[in-house]
Amino acid sequence: MAIIVNIDVMMAKRKMKLQDLAKEIGITQANLSILKTNKAKAVRFSTLEDICRVLKCQPGDILEYVEDDQD
Repeated sequence: MAIIVNIDVMMAKRKMKLQDLAKEIGITQANLSILKTNKAKAVRFSTLEDICRVLKCQPGDILEYVEDDQD
């Protein structure tokens, strides 16, 4: 099971830079970068809510489930 974070796609659609989004939602650029590059182990619902509010999107626009290729 893999959860893919597509924040970069939504940021591009909204023409928003990482530092601008980080400032708007009140987290560090480093923490947002970890989330953006799929290196995060978890995300707080409050952070997800803030991201969706600023980017004017739904959680499903940001998070995607991709099944692993395991036999």
